[in-house]
Parts: sequence; C-alpha cells; structure tokens
Amino acid sequence: MKFVSTSMKILQLHTAATTRSLSRPLRLLRWVVGLTAGVALNAAIAVAANPDALVSDTVREVQQIIRQDPALQAGDKQRTLELVEQKILPHFDFERMTVLAVGKDWERATPQQRQELVNAFRSLLVRTYSGALAAYKDHKVDVKPTKGGDADHVVVRSQVTAAGAQPVLMDYRMVRTPNGWKVQDVAVEGVSLVTTYRTTFKAEIDRSGFDGLIKLIASKSAEPARTSRAPAS
Repeated sequence: MKFVSTSMKILQLHTAATTRSLSRPLRLLRWVVGLTAGVALNAAIAVAANPDALVSDTVREVQQIIRQDPALQAGDKQRTLELVEQKILPHFDFERMTVLAVGKDWERATPQQRQELVNAFRSLLVRTYSGALAAYKDHKVDVKPTKGGDADHVVVRSQVTAAGAQPVLMDYRMVRTPNGWKVQDVAVEGVSLVTTYRTTFKAEIDRSGFDGLIKLIASKSAEPARTSRAPAS
C-alpha cells in the first residue's frame, strides 16, 4: 500500500465514502498491524511487567523471531497464523475493544450476538496480522516511559520509524486484567482504531442490524489476507 504521507494518509481515512463500508477502518487496521508487528506482548511476563517495559522488551523478541524464520519472511500462512495466535492475540482484550467499537448499541445486542461480534472481530485481526508481519521486521520502535493514568488504565506512547519514512506516533491504550495488561485500543497519530470502527459499525447496525454487522465483518475476515509492504514517505 502506497503512503504519500503517513499523517495525511491516516487522516484521509475519515473522508472516504461511506459506501466502502469496512474498507476505511481496515486500512487503518492494516497500518496499525504493520507498526505493531514487533510489539506483541509476552505471556510469560505480561502479569508482572510495567506496560511500557513490557512493550519495549518484547519488540526485539518478536522481530528476532521473524528475522530468523525464513518461513515467516516468505509469508508461510500456517507459520504466520501460529505466531499471531501465540504471541499477539492473547494480549488484546477483544471483548472490551468490541464493546468500545459498537458503543451504546452494545446494550441492545443479545448475548449470542455479542459473542459472535467478539469472535468476528478477532477473526478480522487474525486475517490482517497474517498478511502484515513479514514486511515489518525492521521497524525501529522507541517506547516512551509511561506517565499518568491510574493503577488499571495506562497509555503507552511510542514512536515507530520505518526505513525511508517519517516517524509515526502510536499510543497503546491498555487495561490491567486478572491475566495481565491487555491492549484495548491503538491510536496512530491521534487516530483511534476503535473510534474509526465505531462510525462504520453504527452505520451498519442502523442499516441491517447486528446480524448484518456480524455478516459484514465475517465476509471481510474470509477474504485472502493481503501482504503489506512497508510504507514509503
């Protein structure tokens, strides 16, 4: 995907035609995935570590795995899915992310619809990650010390730089759970992934209900994952 300017491209996501449905938030999600490919959280230290130290320490681990695994670099689907499942997905709070993305309409969904929405959102992230990992093994990630927040909610700030591109600011909004710190939202240059999805989700719920939204997300998840390239400035 060609990026003329990182900030401009992300901001353009908010002016795309609404008829493109999930294409707008998917573009932001692919960008987030690329920048966070090396920022998976390690389950062995997730409970005890400070969020910023956790992110900083594990950047090197996941990027090293990709660099040393020819199958990952070649885009091997099964190996990529294994890495995504083992190192990335366990550390996202998908239920919380889905609740935030759906917004007030969440209260109107049935328990079954809620679970199907969470599962569909998770599958969408699996698909997106599987097409993005290999291209981002050499990103430089500078994680800033965490400031502010409270005992259970923090924002981990970072700056991500790819070769030949301008640095990009990223915020990881994290929450402490009984199973350790979990990501509940990611903001790229101030643009929230959850907020971007909220607009699309709301429009689809109004148009075709929760079942329609579930089908829409599922259809996007079923599409072949696109291999991403590192963005150019």
